[in-house]
Amino acid sequence: MNEENKFCSHCGNLMETRTAGMIERPFCTRCSNIVYQDPKVVATTLIEQNGEILMVRRGIQPGIGLWSFPGGYVDRGEIVETAAQREVREETTLDVRISQLIGVFSEEGHPVVLIAYEGQIVCGKPSAGEEVLELGFFPIDNLPPLAFERDLKVLGAWKKMGD
Repeated sequence: MNEENKFCSHCGNLMETRTAGMIERPFCTRCSNIVYQDPKVVATTLIEQNGEILMVRRGIQPGIGLWSFPGGYVDRGEIVETAAQREVREETTLDVRISQLIGVFSEEGHPVVLIAYEGQIVCGKPSAGEEVLELGFFPIDNLPPLAFERDLKVLGAWKKMGD
């Protein structure tokens, strides 16, 4: 149990772990509150131009110093496609149009659900945002060191779409 769920948010009692819905979850023995931990949703956008993929070198954890597609967390109440566009703008200063869904990626035991889109640049000149060390376009078969293994899955799914 993580520190966030050590005490009940309803009554302040120390939480225990119990099985609820076939999953071990924080449970309060005083008020019977069960904590259902929500996943984090991340939106990312693969942008291809002239046979090269736009990548950003991450300036924050996780994966600081490594490369990924522009993306980040979806805010509560935000439309996922809008979040994908916002993240591209924040990280690259580019405005993009989301053209299609590449896929939804999740892994057992991992709290992140990744929603990947294909996008096209509408306007702007690429420039690294405050959470990005640098950015660049790279040949599809010669990408820099990737921050996340899931990026290879996104790239593979995107390639299959073009077949």
